[in-house]
Amino acid sequence: MWNEGEPVGAIVVSGGASGLGAAVVRAVRKAGGVAVVLDRDEPAECDDFVRVDLADPRAAEHAVREIADRNGGLDGVVTAAGTDRCGELSTIDGAEWDRVVTVNLLGTAAVVRAALPYLIDSRGRIVTVASTLGFSAVSDATAYCASKFGVVGFTRALTAELTGRVGVTLLVPGGMRTKFFDDREERYKPPDDARLNDPDDVAAAVVFALSQPGNCELRELVVTHAEEGSWPP
Repeated sequence: MWNEGEPVGAIVVSGGASGLGAAVVRAVRKAGGVAVVLDRDEPAECDDFVRVDLADPRAAEHAVREIADRNGGLDGVVTAAGTDRCGELSTIDGAEWDRVVTVNLLGTAAVVRAALPYLIDSRGRIVTVASTLGFSAVSDATAYCASKFGVVGFTRALTAELTGRVGVTLLVPGGMRTKFFDDREERYKPPDDARLNDPDDVAAAVVFALSQPGNCELRELVVTHAEEGSWPP
């Protein structure tokens, strides 16, 4: 269990090579933790790394076990890996739609499932990453909304299942200033004047959740820009 002011063990960050995941890696290391990354791309900063595609849940499970074994266990997991494919359902390639749901939802479940034996042993913590679009749906985002609504349901059920054994926090971020939107068509990119959060500010909230004392649970944490347009739903 990571208690504020005490030494920190290994924190797995899926999707830790970019965006919110990279910010979480920086925040964990700044707080004295050991950040271990699961990602397709090699991160600029971390303490350990396994290259894996989160679209392959079995490979993700194997990567978690590998990284846990060589780090002497795990103290926390942050499931920051995520992807998107915008467009009307009838126009999106089926494999691309499936990949969004697989990475965002099934990849999240796979990482958590493989980490559970280690986290139960350490009385560790899990932070899953949903979205404000896990509560309010928008057009041309069926895959993303389906996956993030799924993360919300998965995490709430997991909280009930792990009560008293592993801490679970559902993180609900609004839009952030990352490269997440870079490969989209212009019509699906935030406007230049969009109110977006700095991912480092959201990562600080993740560290806050991870550092709660053992008898305190931060069940759900919504972090948005003060003028976020998608919250409340």
